[in-house]
Amino acid sequence: MASLSPQCPFGNRSLLHGESRFQSSGSIFFRTLQFLNRNTSDFSMHHSSVTTYPQKGLCRQVAALPDIGDFFWEKDPTPILDMVDTPIQLKNLSHNELKQLANEIRSEISFIISKARRPYKASLTTVELTVALHHVFHAPMDKILWDDGEQTYAHKILTGRRSLMHTLKQKNGLSGFTSRAESEYDAFGAGHGCNSISAGLGMAVARDIEGKKNHVVAIINNWTTMAGQVYEAMSNAGYLNSNMIVILNDSRHSLHPKLDGGSKMTINPLSSTLSKIQSSRTFRRFREAAKGVTKRIGKVMHELAAKVDEYSRGMIGPMGATLFEELGLYYIGPVDGHNIDDLVCVLKEVASLNSTGPVLVHVITEDEDLEASQKETSKSPSLTSHSNSISSSNSRTFNDCLAEALVAEAERDKAIVVVHAGMGVDPSLTLFQSRFPDRFFDVGMAEQHAITFSAGLSCGGLKPFCIVPSTFLQRGYDQVIQDVDLQRVPVRFAISSAGLVGSEGPIQSGIFDITFMACLPNMIVMAPSDENELADMVATAVSVNDRPICFRYPRIAVTGNSGLLQTGTPLEIGKGEVLVEGKHVALLAYGVMVQNCIKAQSLLASLGIQVTVASAKFCKPLDIELIRGLCREHEFLITVEEGTIGGFGAHVSQFMALDGLLDGRVKWRPILLPDNYIEQASPRQQLEIAGLTGHHIAATALSLMGRHRDAFLLLR
Repeated sequence: MASLSPQCPFGNRSLLHGESRFQSSGSIFFRTLQFLNRNTSDFSMHHSSVTTYPQKGLCRQVAALPDIGDFFWEKDPTPILDMVDTPIQLKNLSHNELKQLANEIRSEISFIISKARRPYKASLTTVELTVALHHVFHAPMDKILWDDGEQTYAHKILTGRRSLMHTLKQKNGLSGFTSRAESEYDAFGAGHGCNSISAGLGMAVARDIEGKKNHVVAIINNWTTMAGQVYEAMSNAGYLNSNMIVILNDSRHSLHPKLDGGSKMTINPLSSTLSKIQSSRTFRRFREAAKGVTKRIGKVMHELAAKVDEYSRGMIGPMGATLFEELGLYYIGPVDGHNIDDLVCVLKEVASLNSTGPVLVHVITEDEDLEASQKETSKSPSLTSHSNSISSSNSRTFNDCLAEALVAEAERDKAIVVVHAGMGVDPSLTLFQSRFPDRFFDVGMAEQHAITFSAGLSCGGLKPFCIVPSTFLQRGYDQVIQDVDLQRVPVRFAISSAGLVGSEGPIQSGIFDITFMACLPNMIVMAPSDENELADMVATAVSVNDRPICFRYPRIAVTGNSGLLQTGTPLEIGKGEVLVEGKHVALLAYGVMVQNCIKAQSLLASLGIQVTVASAKFCKPLDIELIRGLCREHEFLITVEEGTIGGFGAHVSQFMALDGLLDGRVKWRPILLPDNYIEQASPRQQLEIAGLTGHHIAATALSLMGRHRDAFLLLR
């Protein structure tokens, strides 16, 4: 395996085409020579590694090919990509070579990521744009910021991570998002979207204060344009007038996309020519000079000229282009996002502009052109559905159960409506949407609006269920407090993707909602242990009309039967349930952790320990009589939750302390998520890391009872 260049800190060089893992160093050397189409001045060999030293003295690998096992031989050849380890190697490529490179990257992504069964369509739309960006700009000195992790696969390949692309979203593998800890080429983390312009503007202002001259480029997309932070950042960028470049990757063909996709925006020779004129230095300087002249003539003439300028640019630009001009960004576009020549031309012109303020380049990309390369993989829902769905398309999920329960309740109550916010609608919710199209509202990545919109619906006499993934609910927390809880507005929050989410890692994990929802004075906070309790909690939420209520559920498959749910029955508010009775240890679980406690109970029973397992169901209000009974009848009490410090266990301990239950013989221990972020891995691996498996719960009980050796043996 090859040694690494300083620019590529991830893994070793993979085998070249036709290279055996058992070849000698000399054999590898001569095979490597066949792939070199650039002059090099020296070769250095160390065992089976091959390292080249280009003329400018920058150390680099010959190739960073993917180490993906036997099916590597099925790959199409990628001769130009095989020569690229860092973006600097794109500088001397001709436009034809850049086009070929883009085709090779598309083939690479389609092959490797489809083998890993990951969604990758969004990255195919940005291949040419990524190649053009790295050809024109000088990362990492120039800062390139992305909003969406799925669009960055070509960026990862070109920045030294090609050999590890097959580990994407796996434990100890590449992140599915940009990560400052992963690469110096990732200027900022792409998590929930909407942050690239804000962060980029901060970097631009810092650059100006420091007296530096590097470029800052922020790439946004259609989902991003649904979020308010983007427009706040654009407005501030226009006010500060700092040099930065915003690129709108418009794959929906509309600046304001609707659910039906809207009308497609076309690129023709005229619009291409006009975009090049708009981006040219001469045109920009002429425009700035004209502004100066009209200012000297007088205010009236200056305002008239500004209106003429706005009108003329609105005539040649697409619908909505003047919105960006009003926010203070100079609009250029539309530009064909799959035309390397046009992209490089426009980006070079934009990069050459100095002291002219923020610029927005509107790039049009066509999803339909890429469908052929995904014809086979599109048959798999795991590659095309939203990331909130689980990997197995045949499994029945909590989302499916929620949709069924909502439909059942909506059949009886015409006041029930659904508001959804997030990166995409889970396929299961189409059941409700198709049945009640006028009572389903998807607002996209506008969580703040979704929450206040739901509050307005409630004040208007309806019964809104606001469905938001836990990790995205964080963005609307101010609205939860000010517009819902403070005013006791009965909004019903269905918090999806709660807890650990496996391969999506900490960015999409919903681990904080128990803590931040249960601290609100008027909020009822619930969590079902299975699909039947989920249906009961939907019915409970329908029946509560005097204050807000929420329930969380994970993105895992349900463990029950595959038939439709029975109609839910409203629960008594604040009442838990004892599921298994024992006399030695009590396990008080919240949510789906009940299932793991049942497993722990079975393990402990084999060791002669009788365990009580209780489902709390409610974090707020607590079932205080249940807690008192468990403390009275057991010497050991363990609370279990898939949440952070300050959640269910904290509320139980607070009550126990105030009630004097901790002053007696009861020994209490909490089991919860550790006080750190758990990186991407399989769901089972994440639970093991967190110490939330049945074995960990049983071992905690044994340790609490003083049986440390048994606890150790149980975890071996």
